[in-house]
Amino acid sequence: MASQAINIPHGPARSAHLLQRTAAEWRASGDDLLLFAYGSLIWRPEFEYAEALQAKVLGFHRVLRMRSRVNRGSPQQPGLVLALISGGSCRGLVYRIPRAIGEEVLLRLWAREMPNGVYEPRWLNCDTASGRLRALAFTLSRQSPNWTGPLHEPELLHIFQHASGRYGTTLDYLLRTVQGLREHGIRDMELERQAHLAAQHGLCAPL
Repeated sequence: MASQAINIPHGPARSAHLLQRTAAEWRASGDDLLLFAYGSLIWRPEFEYAEALQAKVLGFHRVLRMRSRVNRGSPQQPGLVLALISGGSCRGLVYRIPRAIGEEVLLRLWAREMPNGVYEPRWLNCDTASGRLRALAFTLSRQSPNWTGPLHEPELLHIFQHASGRYGTTLDYLLRTVQGLREHGIRDMELERQAHLAAQHGLCAPL
């Protein structure tokens, strides 16, 4: 299973195409549905799973550099959510979802993560205590219009102070992710630096 990016413009048609492709790849595997979680899926999975394993992915890393105009921001004041982009490594969780409910979970997951087809779903190698597993992950291309590139501290602070959407603020999303990672013994130094920056400017309590 080696999903590649497609050129259909972002939107429902792209999302539907990617869902069809990803579901077919998973069915062909004959396995449970394996999902690599690196952000909000760690602290708000919203699905049942048989096990959760700590995992490390090589070749991708987690960054708070994806614009959010609905969930954690608005069209007037876009917020930020996490993305998995190429380069480096990332520690997170692999969820094993029983095959019997895999189809249902995949559909619900798609509605949550892929309404506009912005992410690039990929099957990534995940190193766990149980060996190497191939799990679905939602990655982002640097060519995506939702990719922000590097953000300076004044830009981050403005977003932390003003960006809020359907699920709450960007800052709350950051803080809950840092806390959720810590609960699994995972420390992301860049996210912790950003949380510390917010606390230094009185936008939240120190974690």
